[in-house]
Amino acid sequence: MTVTATTSRNGSGAPAPAATTRAPVPVFWLALLATPIAAGANAPVLILPDMARSLGVADATAAWLLTAFGWAMATGTPLMAGLLRRRGLAAVLRLAAALVLGGTLLVAASPWLPLTLLGRCAQAAGGAGLVAAAMSLAGTARRMGVISAGFGMLGAAGPLLGRTLGDAASWRLALAVQAVALLAVPAVLRHAGRGAAPAPAGRFDGRGAALLTALATALVLLPTQPLAAVAGALAAAVLLVLHVRRRPDGFVPAVLLRRPVFVVSALLALVLSTSYFTLLFSVPRLLADRAGWDAASAGTGQLFALLAGAALSWLLAAASARMGRGAVRAVLVTAGAAAALIGVFADSGPLLVVATGVGVFTASAANAVLSTHAVSAAPGEAHRPSAIGLFTLCYQLGGAFGPTVATLLVLG
Repeated sequence: MTVTATTSRNGSGAPAPAATTRAPVPVFWLALLATPIAAGANAPVLILPDMARSLGVADATAAWLLTAFGWAMATGTPLMAGLLRRRGLAAVLRLAAALVLGGTLLVAASPWLPLTLLGRCAQAAGGAGLVAAAMSLAGTARRMGVISAGFGMLGAAGPLLGRTLGDAASWRLALAVQAVALLAVPAVLRHAGRGAAPAPAGRFDGRGAALLTALATALVLLPTQPLAAVAGALAAAVLLVLHVRRRPDGFVPAVLLRRPVFVVSALLALVLSTSYFTLLFSVPRLLADRAGWDAASAGTGQLFALLAGAALSWLLAAASARMGRGAVRAVLVTAGAAAALIGVFADSGPLLVVATGVGVFTASAANAVLSTHAVSAAPGEAHRPSAIGLFTLCYQLGGAFGPTVATLLVLG
């Protein structure tokens, strides 16, 4: 049986007949649907001063464009996954495409920072929906590996791509690169089927969604407002735990939290993602301080390392089915620990660059392989979108924690 937005190889329930007879969506379209957001997220890194001057604000104020994008991506992922669970693939793709298109147009035309922030949030929330849809259709670790490798490669190339487009035309064009994903929406709908109907999901758990959003928001704000963020996260976590006990089949299904495979996969992805983003932000400074590399050399070396690591992650994803869960986790933990130790102790420039490559290898491979483990823990088709959304949220929180750790240990 093929994999669609509402059916899987081990699906249950009563899906629409058309959803079970269509061929799987070609992985090219899934990669095109999901991966441009990685380039869009990192495109502003090298052009932030240009953006600040154009909007008439300080560089530090313009940096909120990065924070807002990360917040909307993190909080939008479980919300879009919940919509996927209740309304199906077509509704998610239509809404996500509208958000990406509207946000891109707003970024392209807005002369003020608040409107630009709103546009970036719309782009990120729409991108979260496209990613959730692509992950729900991937089905296997090999296909997820293609998507994750694409994430790593486009994320690595994002700053340079943004700089190139900014120099050639405008920073607004650089922030519009994510809209390339819209080219895949018609093809994905055609292959997956517009008529695929979601399983009944009951009354929407608005309180659970709000509490999870509050928790994710507090965690994303850790780099900029640590004390308030910690207090908010603790309060939201306690209230969310109490709510899950009262409504175990709500927005955060208790059955997933009771599955060791899901919990271990999500937490390991969070740790490896945090380690990678810590290295990503720390290594350029370490290359300058420890090895005397200039910014151009550090950027070039790190770019090639990131591209190589992302490409190698696909090999592990492709071999994961033959290796078994224990062996895959051992490889990820060993490689992740090695990357962290090299980053802490190495004085050699090439070794520090290798640490970044190994970091992106473990993070990308974890996203590809552990996501399939997490989804396999879902007891029935109705919980698959929730498993995808919660796992992806954990992975993306590493993007918030990593810069904080880098600031505390290196940048500060």
